[in-house]
Amino acid sequence: MKNAVLSLKSQIPRVLKSELHRWLAASILFSVLMVMARIVYTGKLTFIFFVWNLFLAYVPYFISSWLQRHPAWIEQRWKFALVFITWLLFVPNSFYIITDLFHISVYYGMPLWFDVALIFSFAWNGLVLGVLSVRQMERIFLLKFPFRNELYFIYPIMVLNAFGVFIGRYIRFNSWDAITSPFNVVIDTMYVMSNPMYFKIACGMVACYSVLMTFMYLVLKKMRSLSH
Repeated sequence: MKNAVLSLKSQIPRVLKSELHRWLAASILFSVLMVMARIVYTGKLTFIFFVWNLFLAYVPYFISSWLQRHPAWIEQRWKFALVFITWLLFVPNSFYIITDLFHISVYYGMPLWFDVALIFSFAWNGLVLGVLSVRQMERIFLLKFPFRNELYFIYPIMVLNAFGVFIGRYIRFNSWDAITSPFNVVIDTMYVMSNPMYFKIACGMVACYSVLMTFMYLVLKKMRSLSH
């Protein structure tokens, strides 16, 4: 197992990894600079929260990357379970940022084309971080529990992601709340889910977004194989 885990690092060439990280860092920096430019131009902090959302989207990628570099934690069941559960709590943040596209509208003082580019850049970076993180965890997970079909791991993860997106968008909880106020999260979620209107919204959103995110993940994942 240890040798298999260590081989994860060699599955992607170091040059490719470093190049990917440089372009991803540049893309994230571009998004942050756009927010700063908007603040300077308008004098308002309208979209400053996007920076925090992107930070939350980075957390699961940090966790999965850290786990790859510490194979001993993968080998020990309770340590792996602890990290994996923590990762599950945070990974919806990477895909939640897609729903920030809801904020595309006409804000006085700024051209609409600029806001569209700004919001989409954050959504794109969040999506890329999410895909990379899920891919890293998929490699690790399949070493411990090999499946014949990758969808046995991917789709349940995307269903949980979609439900997390619903909770974040409509119940307004985030991953930190699941750690600091778990009982409030459970009680409020059960209350909302018992409401027929929200139950329909939740079911529809989870069904739609889980399939959409699965397609996005698989397409981006398979694109790399076409480049070789």
